[in-house]
Amino acid sequence: MTVDLVLNELKQKIRAHLPKDITISDVDFEGPELVIYTEEPRKFADNGDIIKGLAKDLRKRLVVRPDPKVLAQPEEAILAISKIVPPESGISNHFFDVDTGEVVIEAEKPGLVIGRHGETLREITKDIGWTPRVVRTPPMKSTTVNNIRQFMRANKDERKDILKTIGRKIHRGVTSKDKWVRLTTLGACREVGRSCFLLSTPETRILIDCGVAVGGEDNNSPYLYVPEAHPISQIDAIVLTHAHLDHIGLVPLLYKYGFKGPVYCTPPTRDLMALLQLDYIDVAAREGRKSPYESVMIREVLKHTITLNYGDVTDIAPDMKLTFHNAGHILGSSIAHFHVGDGLYNIAFTGDFKFEKTRLFEPANTDFPRVETLVMEATYGGSKDMQPSRKDAERHMQQIAKETIENNGILLIPTFAVGRSQEVMIVLEEAIRKGIIQKVPVYLDGMIYEATAIHTTHPEYLNNELRNQIFHKGMNPFLSDCFVQVDSKEKRQKIIEDREPCIILATSGMLNGGPVMEYLKHLGAEEKNTIVFVGYQAEGTLGRRIQKGWKEIPMHSAGGKTETIKINMEIATVDGFSGHSDRAQLMEYVRRMRPRAEHIITQHGDERNCIDLASSIYRKFKIETRAPMNLETIRLA
Repeated sequence: MTVDLVLNELKQKIRAHLPKDITISDVDFEGPELVIYTEEPRKFADNGDIIKGLAKDLRKRLVVRPDPKVLAQPEEAILAISKIVPPESGISNHFFDVDTGEVVIEAEKPGLVIGRHGETLREITKDIGWTPRVVRTPPMKSTTVNNIRQFMRANKDERKDILKTIGRKIHRGVTSKDKWVRLTTLGACREVGRSCFLLSTPETRILIDCGVAVGGEDNNSPYLYVPEAHPISQIDAIVLTHAHLDHIGLVPLLYKYGFKGPVYCTPPTRDLMALLQLDYIDVAAREGRKSPYESVMIREVLKHTITLNYGDVTDIAPDMKLTFHNAGHILGSSIAHFHVGDGLYNIAFTGDFKFEKTRLFEPANTDFPRVETLVMEATYGGSKDMQPSRKDAERHMQQIAKETIENNGILLIPTFAVGRSQEVMIVLEEAIRKGIIQKVPVYLDGMIYEATAIHTTHPEYLNNELRNQIFHKGMNPFLSDCFVQVDSKEKRQKIIEDREPCIILATSGMLNGGPVMEYLKHLGAEEKNTIVFVGYQAEGTLGRRIQKGWKEIPMHSAGGKTETIKINMEIATVDGFSGHSDRAQLMEYVRRMRPRAEHIITQHGDERNCIDLASSIYRKFKIETRAPMNLETIRLA
């Protein structure tokens, strides 16, 4: 069945379902959504059950958009909104789009604009005709979020055309009589880095993640040239589990080589992805390396990105539905669940996940409607890969900070900008607030402040306690006055010269560049100072050498010369802050999964860990397992 026939059939069903006094002017696909245009948006708003009933009957994501001729003037609309919405909602801006009939309302407290079960939104529509969409006013100014929102508004016409093209491809009729599902491994099998998988049916080819092996000189890209993935222009969609570079680092490259399809991810993943991809090509330029793509390709990714919240069931192809679930790893990280065909097969990709409640997130989701195959990470899948409890790790961190500051020293924490930094920030903020450690400034250098600002833009993705603390108790730990952004070389230099007791969080986490190097260079020789590692230090990195006890390390200076730096400061390691599940948590996740998968594939771990975890799962749960190598194609159904 052609797309036009599908649309005509849907129009007839919609008209048959609607009350006689409600008319529609047009119906069209935009991305995964079916858009209904009407001159009577107020009647739809009067009865919220109409859309619910239609969505259930049609099994589509529906959006109602008003005809431009029935819209109030923006000035009148703003006045009407101010009368309907409580002033404590903190509305900061309005953006009107005549083409879609949508008004985007920025507010500090979106819940008050939405109202109970969307009542306030319906009241706004009834009064002004416009369809309101609410976004949060970032409590910390995020350049990334602001730039993305401005870019999307400036390119709304092009994006609408893109979404219409995508929509017609998604909702085309199924043409093949054959029914099979295959998985091709293009990266991250028996290794960590360059995550990439291709999920194929006779109708559809979906790429799950497309990362780079950060720091790898050879084989740092997925095997995108193999016949299964070629030509790239014929891939239907990209689905991203989370925003770390080993999962999203090469997505813009696909647009450089002809891909024009959609990228599906959560809203926080989109924001963090843009931040990290821009930094990736910026670092490459500073280090004199050739960047695999330009910033214009990152903007192309944004134009094609379709964001989905946890739990939204969405058509992404004629024979495939996608649902994201919380993975507990970093902000917006997801387990991607695919429902293939009309009940033919279900497969879930964990991405990187954490099966433990942390300061930031709930543990990874274990409940699914159906799962035949689970593709899971094995980063810490070895039999001896056990981490201390999060509480023990926090106590250890607080004790190191307390002793260093009491010794009149400076605590230096090299850390990754996304995830680890924010976990450590919350622990330090609580310790300072409760008087466990003295009140000293906690300096944030590198991308940490910007990544934290993105966290404050999406608090609904944080755990229940943290959300409750932010929304109902009015206490956002990220906004504490103990945190100070280091936004200039001068400020960094002043911190180094003053030598006052303080805590410094700086990138990069493995000491392979970034502002942390400047602090290490000047503070490393003093015995009263401490460096504490909270993340994995890969073999061969400077961080690993210091962790092993090297007292003299080579460091490249700006002029290209190499100088030797003495390390006399205390060296400490605090395990337990990892965003990955350890061996016990991986096994417990499989035990708790409902329904339990019939087949498990292990990946994203070294060869030993992938094989060890797979064999252990088989021995304990009698589940069929495998630890494939890259470039294998597995028939699933």
